[in-house]
Amino acid sequence: MNTSDPPVPAARKAIPRPPLSRTGQPAPWAHLPVEGRRGITLERVMGALAADRADRADRGQSGSPEPWRSLSGEAVDGRPAAVLVPLFEQDGETRVILTVRSDRLRSHRGEVAFPGGRLDPGEEVAEGALREAHEEVGLDPGLVTVVAALTAMPTVSSNTVMTPVVATLEGRPSLVANPDEVDRVFDVALSELVAAHAFHEEWWSVPGRRHLSDLPDGEFPVWFFEVAGETVWGATARTLVELLCLVLEVRVPTTLQSP
Repeated sequence: MNTSDPPVPAARKAIPRPPLSRTGQPAPWAHLPVEGRRGITLERVMGALAADRADRADRGQSGSPEPWRSLSGEAVDGRPAAVLVPLFEQDGETRVILTVRSDRLRSHRGEVAFPGGRLDPGEEVAEGALREAHEEVGLDPGLVTVVAALTAMPTVSSNTVMTPVVATLEGRPSLVANPDEVDRVFDVALSELVAAHAFHEEWWSVPGRRHLSDLPDGEFPVWFFEVAGETVWGATARTLVELLCLVLEVRVPTTLQSP
């Protein structure tokens, strides 16, 4: 990973906004003191994930969380997929590794994403996430400690149900992007993601799209982060929001499905 690369303009890929969209609510953590959003150590992150697992166990939920529901309120079918959410600490701040997908790919071209993809037949979620990370950015599975799975979610455009697998590294890894799949590898601190003005929410309206009864015209929330010269949105932003809300101990906003 070459951290000396200049920032890439956020306009790398146009966001496919529908004709009807509006500004949403502030970040779920916007009310927290700035001091509480700095110095997010790996120990703090691991403690939050352990507390979440314990809470789910107390409620009788075992294994990974259930997939998020579709806009109709029904479970969504799709091919199973997994992504790796690799975390490491540097200078007292937890950092997360992200990629920019190659324009050569069939879906989500040029978008910011975690390393990952569809599972092979019979492959476990963590196994698939590690395999994909090795194929895409050369991450040695032997350096990775799998910690937890976050909430799976359906992604409409690729017809998958994606499970994020959180993992830790002992330090900054040496990574090389596979040019057939990845244009850029970079990392950001979690404190950068929760800094003022990094996050914004929009509500998109798609008439005719299936939706819950209290959401007119198929309206649904879409989340964005502007960091490291990139726009992070879609399923990747939703995964980051869930992780950040757990760490900062704020409620995860009602979420429906990823565009």
